[in-house]
Amino acid sequence: MLFFSFFKTLVNHTVTIELKNDISIRGTLKSVDQYLNIKLDDIQVLNEDKYPHLSSVKNVFIRGSVVRREAGLAKQGGGQGRV
Repeated sequence: MLFFSFFKTLVNHTVTIELKNDISIRGTLKSVDQYLNIKLDDIQVLNEDKYPHLSSVKNVFIRGSVVRREAGLAKQGGGQGRV
């Protein structure tokens, strides 16, 4: 429950999620559930040249079991923070 509570505090903030298949996705966290399934809006794939088929995707639902880590949180001042 600790991770779930933490992720609930990040709703409507920009986060970067790294998946187990080495794709990193940055977007606005819209929702998270008790299984740590994540919904992101307005996404941007960080290695877009490596994954061009994802360039047209704007919203994703990520199953919690494929998340390697939550890599960062964009701070209010525009900087990139580490969580």
